Amino acid sequence: MDSVRSSSVHPSSVHPSAVIGDGVELGSDVTIGPSAVVLGPAWLGDGCWIGPGCVIGTPPEITSTAHNRRWDGALAHQGVRIGPRTVIRELSTVHQGSHRPTTIGADCWLLNRSYVAHDCQLGDGVTLSAGVSIGGNVALDDAVNLGMNAVVHQRRVLGAGALVGMGAVVDRDIPPFGKAYGCPAKLHGVHELGVAKAGLERAVLRTLTEAYAAGKRPSGRLPEQLAQVFERWRGAGPLRPLVPC
Repeated sequence: MDSVRSSSVHPSSVHPSAVIGDGVELGSDVTIGPSAVVLGPAWLGDGCWIGPGCVIGTPPEITSTAHNRRWDGALAHQGVRIGPRTVIRELSTVHQGSHRPTTIGADCWLLNRSYVAHDCQLGDGVTLSAGVSIGGNVALDDAVNLGMNAVVHQRRVLGAGALVGMGAVVDRDIPPFGKAYGCPAKLHGVHELGVAKAGLERAVLRTLTEAYAAGKRPSGRLPEQLAQVFERWRGAGPLRPLVPC
């Protein structure tokens, strides 16, 4: 623990069998379970909970990238950032970024055996169910929910409130509040609960339902909140969308 910077007001709880490398910064009231490994650079926000056997901060899985011994203080790569109150359950893995920090937002819920590859960007309130794997440079906006054992191809973009079914293979970008499942995943309407949780009016649900049924992005003047969500989706990277962007 000599290399770990942590709050003295609400000290963190790190199990004696955990490995905490150089360059790791912990917020207040962080829990790190038995045999977990956290390697720097890494920043964990207040109230994070890291389960037994998790591995956070190992080098990117890129053949041209140096596989440095981070546990010996060799700090290369761009780090991992995890927002406050995020829970990462047992046996999950989060890799270092290669050109930007791998980022997981606040209040996320990563269930057991989740895999988050290099340079991924997860918003707030994201849920990865057990066994989910997301490839490098994937962007998940706020409140995305992936079912058990879903797989997301590298560089895909999932809009806010999107829902992905169990075992789906996502090789295209899913629009905000889209509901997708299958192998490969196809769009099957709107994630109604996601729309409701986002506080959007019922009229928004009708607009999205009609647009997605027609295989299109909603057009015309959209409520400001929804327009911002679509703008983030389009701006997250070059898209290969399930509906025209």
